[in-house]
Amino acid sequence: MSDSSSGGPDERQREITMRFLAEPSDVNFGGKVHGGAVMKWIDQAAYACAVGWSGQYCVTVYVGGIRFYKPVRIGHVVEVRARLIYTGNTSMHIAVDVSSGDPRHGRYAQTTHCVIIFVAVDDEGTPVPVRRWEPQNEEDRSQEAYAKRLMELRKGIEDEMSVHRSGPSAKS
Repeated sequence: MSDSSSGGPDERQREITMRFLAEPSDVNFGGKVHGGAVMKWIDQAAYACAVGWSGQYCVTVYVGGIRFYKPVRIGHVVEVRARLIYTGNTSMHIAVDVSSGDPRHGRYAQTTHCVIIFVAVDDEGTPVPVRRWEPQNEEDRSQEAYAKRLMELRKGIEDEMSVHRSGPSAKS
């Protein structure tokens, strides 16, 4: 596992890259890595990024727009890059990109992308404030704008889903 933190006590880790080996136990019925295994790796890397930034225990509150571009093959090295792209009061939006490749050749191709939102919580599970992240360059500003656009889109999706949700908290 590697990260981009410089290691100072006041520094917060904004990005982390984790690597996994796609093992036979990760296989699906089609002979490729099961999407659930990829989602687990995504959640682990994003969690490590959120905790590294906030210094708090964090919980996943939203996984949005997960897109599988191509399959991950058994025996490939899987690289999961998680990067903070926006902070709210208690929340952190983490963009995650997954790439994989045959370790014999060293060429990696993107396989998956998504954005995960985590909330920092205290020992009782109450949300706690996180330090604000400020974009440092044009790429950062673009990523922050992307997170804000997704927040707007998510409001419409949540409104539509609430009409069709069943269970005790659904509208009658």
